Amino acid sequence: MASNAFLKGGRSFPRVIKNLAWSRRGKTPLLLVLLLSFLFPVILKAREVQNGIDVLELTNFGALQGRRVGLITNHTGIDRHWNSTIDVLKNAPGVTLVALFSPEHGIRGVEDRPVASSVDEKTGLPIYSLYEPKVRRPTEEMLKGIDTLVFDIQDVGARFYTYSTTLAYTMEAAAKYHLKYVVLDRPNPITGMRVEGPALDAKQVSFVGYFSGMSTRHGMTVGEMAQMFNKERKIGADLQVIPMRGWRRWQWFDEDALPWVNPSPNMRNLPEAILYPAVATLEGTNVSVGRGTDTPFEVLGAPWIDGMVLADKIQSYRLAGVRVYPIRFAPQTKPFLKERCGGVFLMVVERDSFDAAHVLLGLISALEELYPNQFQIDKILPLLGNEQLLRQIKNHAPIRTLFKQIDDEEEAFKAVREKYLIYK
Repeated sequence: MASNAFLKGGRSFPRVIKNLAWSRRGKTPLLLVLLLSFLFPVILKAREVQNGIDVLELTNFGALQGRRVGLITNHTGIDRHWNSTIDVLKNAPGVTLVALFSPEHGIRGVEDRPVASSVDEKTGLPIYSLYEPKVRRPTEEMLKGIDTLVFDIQDVGARFYTYSTTLAYTMEAAAKYHLKYVVLDRPNPITGMRVEGPALDAKQVSFVGYFSGMSTRHGMTVGEMAQMFNKERKIGADLQVIPMRGWRRWQWFDEDALPWVNPSPNMRNLPEAILYPAVATLEGTNVSVGRGTDTPFEVLGAPWIDGMVLADKIQSYRLAGVRVYPIRFAPQTKPFLKERCGGVFLMVVERDSFDAAHVLLGLISALEELYPNQFQIDKILPLLGNEQLLRQIKNHAPIRTLFKQIDDEEEAFKAVREKYLIYK
């Protein structure tokens, strides 16, 4: 995906050129416009982001020289030229790739169910699944002959996206069996600036929420999370992060000139990633979040919802950065397989002002107020992660009161997070 933005705050370099060219006053010299247009590809090349795997290649794999590696990855583990990290490390001089470990959705990122261990057809290496029914952590047997674990997976910036828990669990295994642990860092696609959402209760820690106190939208890279997990949870892993080069915290994924690969089957574009921390929190309830449609996480509905009524209620909260429209759809997966659902379509119209926590609270509050006998709100707790907030919503607390609680919890997490930020 080509980058088109270079100015902080979401303004793009091409947009600046266009604005100059179409200046109402007509005073911009044509020569200047042509010069800027000519220089743009040069500036783009200079500002390209290099992922951890790219930096590792540029440094001749120094961090892995003489190491026997177990690689935790999936289809998102690629360098900026689309070469698989598996192939890069398999052919890296001085590096011995011993085994592969796959997270939820499998090594190819296409499975929406538990995944069995297998063998990689191309390399002949074993692929140990860390998403089997009773397997979430590498066993001692899986780690035989390995002295270093390497993590290279693209996260999406939400607490309950399980790749970050796989990161933590494999770090725990590395500490337990005295292995080196290397993280090849990647961008947070929804920027590293924003912290939004309720703090995870200690009692709600699970595979869909590893770090208590963490906000839903955490604003961290996997390398930064690794440092935080290791220190705050006293994991004690021999951790090394290979940082990116050229990435700025304010950058959205479409501003860093990196190729987009769907991180999971239903995460198909950047707008869906932006909406995900809000809309996906309702998974597990009796509401469809658009799985089995062409626009997962952009729609929300159920057979008992009147889309026009719900859209009007949500719009009454005046949520920044998003527009809500009534819609009808029939998902091709459960819940409500092929049933006609009423609901809403959410369109992010100004991503820099969009607040995932506020949108989430607007959705839940509207559903609870309009459909108290149908909406199974208690089932939201594992992903919402906060019992006090759930009680307040059920007691119909004013939405601004809910916003205030969330804001306070976000500030508490920011104070912890700040200590581990690599890209200031």
